[in-house]
Amino acid sequence: MARRGSYAKGVARREEILESALDVIATKGYQSASLKQIAEVVGVTPAALLHYFGSKEELFTEVLRKRDEHEGRDPQQLDPGEAKTVFLEVVRRNTRTPGMVELFSRLSVDAVDPQHPAHQFFLDRSERLRETIAQSFEADGQRRAVLDPETTARVVQAVADGLQLQWMIDPSVDMPGIVESLLDVLYPPEPHPERQ
Repeated sequence: MARRGSYAKGVARREEILESALDVIATKGYQSASLKQIAEVVGVTPAALLHYFGSKEELFTEVLRKRDEHEGRDPQQLDPGEAKTVFLEVVRRNTRTPGMVELFSRLSVDAVDPQHPAHQFFLDRSERLRETIAQSFEADGQRRAVLDPETTARVVQAVADGLQLQWMIDPSVDMPGIVESLLDVLYPPEPHPERQ
């Protein structure tokens, strides 16, 4: 019985560390998110953080996973109109959390190495995102997309990721506006009946 209690405390402590790291990175930025600072917020030593996560890279990978959980709605459950709205909400939210955008961008570059702790996370996340985008374009048989759904999904993902890099260099870049314009071009809005 003591073992189960100990396990539950460990899981709770791990969640507390993730939430604290998420908050530190979102509010203070990726550069300020040292193991020492995160450990201080949680009230543990940096060595204790490594006990729960093994490395800073594993901790940051789990922070991104936790951030995705916080996004709320499951994109697989959305109708085509909602998918666009939710995607744009995520892009807008990213403009309010530059530290998370920087973490995502830096970790995604490092994760090209198959041995990196975030490699599988980025493979799985990218596949899910593309599936969701492709399904939302396939679901509405009334309108016709400019490109096939698979190509559209790749283009949307590439533009969103590339815009994040541009925005980190120049915060005046209107990520949500550009993504919305792209979606309107790739999948034109339904014409209003009175305009026909």
